Amino acid sequence: MTDAASTGTTFQPRVFSGIQPSGGLTLGNYLGAMRRFVDWQDKGLNDGFETIFCMVDLHAITVWQDPEALRRQTRELAAGYIASGLDPAKAILFNQSQVHEHTQLAWIFNCIARMGWMQRMTQWKDKAGKNQQNASLGLFAYPSLMAADILVYHATHVPVGEDQKQHIELTRDIAIKFNNDYGVDFFPVTEPVIEGAATRVMSLRDGSKKMSKSDPSDMARINMTDDADAIAQKIRKARTDPEALPSEADGLEGRAEARNLVNIYAALADQTVDQVLADVGGKQFSEFKPMLAELAVAKLSPISTEMARLMEAPDEIDAILRNGAERARAIAAPVLKKTYDIVGMIR
Repeated sequence: MTDAASTGTTFQPRVFSGIQPSGGLTLGNYLGAMRRFVDWQDKGLNDGFETIFCMVDLHAITVWQDPEALRRQTRELAAGYIASGLDPAKAILFNQSQVHEHTQLAWIFNCIARMGWMQRMTQWKDKAGKNQQNASLGLFAYPSLMAADILVYHATHVPVGEDQKQHIELTRDIAIKFNNDYGVDFFPVTEPVIEGAATRVMSLRDGSKKMSKSDPSDMARINMTDDADAIAQKIRKARTDPEALPSEADGLEGRAEARNLVNIYAALADQTVDQVLADVGGKQFSEFKPMLAELAVAKLSPISTEMARLMEAPDEIDAILRNGAERARAIAAPVLKKTYDIVGMIR
């Protein structure tokens, strides 16, 4: 890990990332984010830097949420993190709304960021669409809060998907403008960490569409709450084609369903696609699907079992999140205090 760019100060390396508690965790969430967070936790332990992960529940309410559903979804996401291998003793895990410094710093950043910057955000354009006048102010200002989420911890690196890269660029712009406006070198210029192409998990019923919790067919996705029987059944019934598997990745061209199942196998086995195909090339799906089902059950059913246990123990989850919030505030509070001093607030 290299130091984040700055104008002179060397900042202590620190990793931050978060996920909205929108409910319905799928295999795509696990392979694309949660498993990677566990890898960062372990790397942090080995290399001596802190890792901070949270459920960004304040971002979730930029569109209306049922209160009870939001509480349940926040706990479910926390359970997913923990069951996937995130250890609250090794990394900091909390929900965003318990650390008030996020919103306090976000107001400062609302006064630093420019309207034009926000209007250029592609996610604002996509989510608000043609109905921008009826979209919430929170949805418009979402990237400013995201910048505060990151910079309140002086986070130097943020693991994100390609779709969030623009928001990290805005975070950098806000940090640079704040530093320039006040003649300080206080906030790091955070680096996005996009580690190649994350496993893009597609629908088990249509390999051209992303696996989604909103798909009307539950057979189209593997939920992180599915038990072993459900996981195996969904893989057995996944859509395929009549051809044998190729021995090289080029042979998957134009075969969306075949590519999807091979990609899932490779991700779960921590292998490359070429390594998988070197072993299974020439096999029919009648042979390959049982192999994939066995692997998926071995990797995923312990996670679903632990998630189920945790969801039956909400007090345990809440205690973990409160402890994480206290540890997070120990970092965030001094950063906000210094920010207020720089801006000229009397406290």
